[in-house]
Amino acid sequence: MFGSSQINGANAYAKVGIETGVIAASPHKLIVMLFDGAIVSIGNAIQHMHAGEIAAKGKSISKAISIIDNGLRASLDKKAGGEIASSLDALYEYMNNRLLLANINNDENLLIEVQNLLKDLRGSWEAIAPAAPAAQIPVLNTDALAPRSAKFLEA
Repeated sequence: MFGSSQINGANAYAKVGIETGVIAASPHKLIVMLFDGAIVSIGNAIQHMHAGEIAAKGKSISKAISIIDNGLRASLDKKAGGEIASSLDALYEYMNNRLLLANINNDENLLIEVQNLLKDLRGSWEAIAPAAPAAQIPVLNTDALAPRSAKFLEA
């Protein structure tokens, strides 16, 4: 009885944390989060495959495909991105096809192939992260060691 309510509570807490992270994330960080989600989903699919959990494996692969298609691929700006965006679009399509084949043929090697491609892209994406703005430290035009006048309250 307590186990299921604790799990649901933990899931709700985790969901709020993820939603908060998404709201607070920069567009660049959102892409990293999509890569992470797809990589984790494929890892889950591999675990389900080893455990013989066919339905769960299919669900994890479907989630990875959805992230790639509706997240990474949909975020491409083919007009502004030019040849790079077109190449990424083709690569995402390739990944989705490999994931479908992995699901149909129960082929772990195809899952690992796509997972490695996603890891490589994630690393490249992180390498081009925009620099965070430097913290603005206020500059004081006073001598920190100079004596200050005392202000007393009168009763």
